[in-house]
Amino acid sequence: MKLHSLPAIKGSTHRHKILGRGRGTGHGKTSGRGHKGMKARSGGGHRPGFEGGQMPLYRRLPKRGFNNVNRIDYAVINLRDIEALEGATLGLAEFKAQGVLRSNAPLLKVLGTGEITRAVTVSAHRFSEAAKQKIIAAGGKVIELAVKAAKAE
Repeated sequence: MKLHSLPAIKGSTHRHKILGRGRGTGHGKTSGRGHKGMKARSGGGHRPGFEGGQMPLYRRLPKRGFNNVNRIDYAVINLRDIEALEGATLGLAEFKAQGVLRSNAPLLKVLGTGEITRAVTVSAHRFSEAAKQKIIAAGGKVIELAVKAAKAE
C-alpha cells in the first residue's frame, strides 16, 4: 500500500480560505493579516532562524573543529571478519553482498586485527602493513585498487 493510493477520509480535506472578498466572508479588508507590521506586507515575514532580533541559536552555540573537504572516508574491515566469510576472492562488492558493509560504503581499507588461515585474494583501496603481511603469509593475494578512479564512480 502506498500513501497516494489511500482514500481521503471524510472531513480530512478542507476548502481553502478565500481572502480579500469583502466583509461578509469574514476574511475581507486585511485578509486575516492584522494591521500593519512586517507580516502584513507583501513579501513580509522573517528568514529561517530569525528570533525577533535576539541573538539566534546558531550564533550563540560555539563552533569547534575543522571539516576537511579533501577527507577520504574508508569503510574498514578486519582480517577476523574476512576469515568468517565464504569465497576465495573478496572485494568491496562481495562484502556489500554478504551484508558485512553498508551498501553505500565508499572505499575499502583492510586492517590486520585477527588472523587469517586460508588463502584468499582480497581487493581493496588500502591495506595496513600488518594485513598485507598476514594475507600473503597465508598464501593469499593482495590487490590494491586506485583511490581516484573509485572516487569518480
